[in-house]
Amino acid sequence: MSRAARLLQLMEVLRRHRMPVRGADLAAELGISLRSLYRDIATLQSQGAAIEGEAGLGYVLRPGFTLPSLMFDTEEVEALVLGCRWVAERGDPDLGRAAGRGRAGNTARGVALRARLPSSACAWPSPGANCARISATSAWTA
Repeated sequence: MSRAARLLQLMEVLRRHRMPVRGADLAAELGISLRSLYRDIATLQSQGAAIEGEAGLGYVLRPGFTLPSLMFDTEEVEALVLGCRWVAERGDPDLGRAAGRGRAGNTARGVALRARLPSSACAWPSPGANCARISATSAWTA
């Protein structure tokens, strides 16, 4: 894994935790040494990341400092598609338009999501219905 990818992954891990996390636990989760973790945290802090803490006490990403999620697994992509479709069909007009824009892939991340979408995605065909599988193309364009 490249250092840049590791730094982004560290930010994702910290973003998921609300309480301070021990450095040893972070290093184990990332599969790196504790020394590498300390260097990575120092690098992120020097670039403006609001990471608080120190060796022996744990680390936490300050509330309010967030990055958009940059990496989605397949199930997360399916959940996002399902949510966008549901809101576009049943939300108020403003939220419906926002969900439509997200589903249409107006952003680079939307394009990346579409590229990672499996051959089938979860969609909600009608209120109260069970989740049905549909093609990836129609999940984004329907």
